[in-house]
Amino acid sequence: MPTAPEPAPAPAKPRKPTTPAVRKRALPDPNKAWAKRLARLRPNLVADVLAGLETRYGTPSWERRLDPTSELILTILTQNSADLNAERAFESLRLAFPSSAPAEKHIAGQGWGGLGLSEAPPPDWPAVEAAPLPELVEAIRPGGLAQVKAPRIQATLRFIREERGDHSLEFLASMPPLDARAWLTQINGVGKKTASVLLSFCFDMPLMAVDRHVERVSLRMGLIPPKATADEAHDLYLAMLRPDQVFGAHVNLISHGRVICHARRPDCDHCPVRPRCRFVDPKAP
Repeated sequence: MPTAPEPAPAPAKPRKPTTPAVRKRALPDPNKAWAKRLARLRPNLVADVLAGLETRYGTPSWERRLDPTSELILTILTQNSADLNAERAFESLRLAFPSSAPAEKHIAGQGWGGLGLSEAPPPDWPAVEAAPLPELVEAIRPGGLAQVKAPRIQATLRFIREERGDHSLEFLASMPPLDARAWLTQINGVGKKTASVLLSFCFDMPLMAVDRHVERVSLRMGLIPPKATADEAHDLYLAMLRPDQVFGAHVNLISHGRVICHARRPDCDHCPVRPRCRFVDPKAP
């Protein structure tokens, strides 16, 4: 019998022309965009402010103050409290939970609002973490807000120990600054300001800590946008400053906020950067 002819192959479907993938443009960095805009609209503002402050307060030199764990706990004690009260609370903490560690020295340098700590060993951090809460509250009562800060201190020490096996923060020295800041800000109650203070004063990392004094002076001068938050200002400054400028800028801006640019009735007549301040003159160059 004759075999049936094989069916003809189905015609190939025409291929759709391929279009090259469109690469998405990276969003511009708002911090760098602000730095460029400020340089264009108010040339040399940053340099003039830094130079003016140096004529009044000098050029700060970095010197390590405390062990990083002590620096962190002391900084927590300063939150919403005067530096002098935080010192009293830390001294009391040392007495309540003494350790046999080597003595540490804290010098009240520029920008610090207290008298400095006595030279003594740091507190026994395992004992502080394990202490009954009322006992710790009583130990730090001189600093204010003890009911809030005592559980925060214990939670901070617990986090460090669970992550690292002990209470030491010396390992942060080997990390890139922004990675070290990100590690610290995992801790509940530790924001960019607290983390930046620790990393700047313990390891000389070029991170700008923006407290209420820095924020106030910066807004009045027009160094940061009018609606910028203190949290945003940390990274705005990193785009505006060279690494070697950060420490001096931080210390001198705090000093200026304490000495002249007060929250109420600032002493504008004695301000070394008055000609460029938009609090004095909204149209200042």
